[in-house]
Amino acid sequence: MDFKGKTVLVTGSTRGIGKAIATKFAQKGADVIVTGRNKGNAEIVAQNLKNEYGINAFGCKLDFSEDIPQQWKEIEKAAGNVDILVNNAGLTRDTLFIRMKDEDWDTVLQANLTGTFKITQLVVKGMIKKRWGRIINISSIIGFIGNVGQVNYATTKAGLIGFTKSLAKELASRNITVNAVAPGFIETDMTENLPAEIKEKYLEQIPLGRFGKPEDVADAVLFLASDMADYITGETIHVNGGMY
Repeated sequence: MDFKGKTVLVTGSTRGIGKAIATKFAQKGADVIVTGRNKGNAEIVAQNLKNEYGINAFGCKLDFSEDIPQQWKEIEKAAGNVDILVNNAGLTRDTLFIRMKDEDWDTVLQANLTGTFKITQLVVKGMIKKRWGRIINISSIIGFIGNVGQVNYATTKAGLIGFTKSLAKELASRNITVNAVAPGFIETDMTENLPAEIKEKYLEQIPLGRFGKPEDVADAVLFLASDMADYITGETIHVNGGMY
């Protein structure tokens, strides 16, 4: 895979899965826009990618709880149009449904679903003009199987699948593909902080017998962004070790 000459925007890419995706694209020659709620952290990651791989990298703030159009103007001014958009940013506010506050619901929907809608609508305008683009949305196994204490999170991740399928049909005539990747349990901060007994419970449900690595998800994203996936749109790749 060669992404030289392409500019990639990865939301939520200062750590975890997003950082792994940004790194993989940098390794393959793409110019990368690293974003996060903390601009300083984004700039550090971008500078490291620039130093290590010799590509253009930009660290920009993108906080979905703030003015998204204004933040996009600053990103566009710094890096130009985006060829590949990876919607990875998201958060959790876990609690049982009966105890879930409006704030828990609204915060997760704003970050995981509404924010994705707004940044995609802004980015896609440039793709339409060029008649080429790739959009990859990071969903989750939880959007397919549900999980206790994650009604809000599961709703957003299931919603991303409908978003992906519908947008794929709208943009196909402009040579823009829209796909999703649904990770299972990946070795990130979330799984690292799980109690040992909970980890064992989840591991028993994974035929491959291990949690995935962020790079496993990144590889699927790069495939969908590559020429090898030219005829794939509206689809979801599950990266979960056989759990679902």
